[in-house]
Amino acid sequence: MTDNSGFDMPWYSLRWFAASTFKSFTWEYQLVLYALLLIPIFIVLRWVIRHFFNQKLPIALTKSQVKSNPTNLVRLIPDILLIFFVALVIVALARPQKTNEKVEQWTEGIDIMLVVDISQSMQIEDFKPNRLEAAKKVAENFIDGRFQDRIGMVIFSGDAYSLSPLTTDYDLLKSYIEEINFDMIENRGTAIGSALAVATNRMRESDSKSKVVILLSDGDNTAGNIDPITAAKLAAAYDIKIYTIAIGKEGKVPFGQGFFGRPRMIDNTLDETTLREIAKIGEGEFYRVSDNEALQQVFDLIDKYEKAEIKESRYKDTTDFYRNYLLWAMCFFLLWLLLKSTFISNVLQD
Repeated sequence: MTDNSGFDMPWYSLRWFAASTFKSFTWEYQLVLYALLLIPIFIVLRWVIRHFFNQKLPIALTKSQVKSNPTNLVRLIPDILLIFFVALVIVALARPQKTNEKVEQWTEGIDIMLVVDISQSMQIEDFKPNRLEAAKKVAENFIDGRFQDRIGMVIFSGDAYSLSPLTTDYDLLKSYIEEINFDMIENRGTAIGSALAVATNRMRESDSKSKVVILLSDGDNTAGNIDPITAAKLAAAYDIKIYTIAIGKEGKVPFGQGFFGRPRMIDNTLDETTLREIAKIGEGEFYRVSDNEALQQVFDLIDKYEKAEIKESRYKDTTDFYRNYLLWAMCFFLLWLLLKSTFISNVLQD
């Protein structure tokens, strides 16, 4: 967006001839400016014609009588005034302008609820620095890529807790995400069904045309009083699309440190069946990720899928400034007419 600030000076201000002023203009007929190149060509041709074709009066003078007088240069003033006049007319014909352009963007937006597992197993370090911190990082990146979408967040372990309602205050939401830790919910376990129910409750009154839940977990449903499949069907009844992300590697994974400070390895398994079924019911997609890069790629993919169409309205307020240069041109023209009939134009040229 641009404005016309700094262009409220009077027409007679010398700032109209500043290089910064010319650089900031847009030109309606920019090709006309090339006519300025013809001016020096015209000056050279005029000098050649005068030098070779003007009548000359031979006068016999001794060398001592031929003296150069600086006052003879005043005869150039009318020609200089005429050159300024022509140049300013050309500038005016090119139509210098300044455009105040305002762009308004809007979208109907998407309601997105991030549902993140914060159970103790999210401390496993197969992701760097651990699964939860990796999830927090990609969630923040995901939020940065949205525009006017309402985003909320649910965290869960043995219980589910609504960390943030749907909001467009992304800075506030990211500050909540940064504060997430493993002690926020006392009950241990993985209550996937309860988490989906809380997310659905937050979105059920939404009138958005598109409602999405992104569920990220590294375990099976082991807590809560709502079956995950039942919760998924309830969400589907409210037209909520569900993406599920199973996070973690299979087999031996690092979890804490042993007696000698070495990484302690534990066995890790994950039954994908429930998360796959939830995604199927919610008409979304299931993803399995085993490192930070894959997790980021999944969020990037979801970000690409769930994009609202952004519409734009552009308003242009164009101000012309050619009048200022025409007024200057008229001044130079009047001065030229005034000096044209004075002694200045009658000084001997040869």
